[in-house]
Amino acid sequence: MIEFNHKEIEFLKTLEEARIATSHNDIPHVKPVSFVFYKKCIIIATDYDTRAFRNIKKNTNASIVIDIYKSGQHKAVCIQGQTEIIEHGGEFQELYDIFFKKFEWVRRDPWKEKEAPFLKIIPKNKTSWGLN
Repeated sequence: MIEFNHKEIEFLKTLEEARIATSHNDIPHVKPVSFVFYKKCIIIATDYDTRAFRNIKKNTNASIVIDIYKSGQHKAVCIQGQTEIIEHGGEFQELYDIFFKKFEWVRRDPWKEKEAPFLKIIPKNKTSWGLN
């Protein structure tokens, strides 16, 4: 697994929006998502009826970019990896509890196992810049 340095970890823990890229029939699909950085992985909540979920079911490769754009001071971490789908069990509950605590939208519209999954991106490559 890829190691993250201290500055990358701190950066990833302070943000909550990213863009995930998946692919269907060699056509890229990019969308904004809420995420958490947890145990060296990127965790995303999704729904079963999304293009991203359908893409991951067929092709587990994904990329995600977490960044802050400010002219001349752009900061980013870009990650490529394999994605696991977490739908139930102890890991699902652990991730759900983290999302429930962090995001108001989860508290407003809670869900249970097998109602909506998490996508767990396990980094295989990463690059970052502007985090000096």
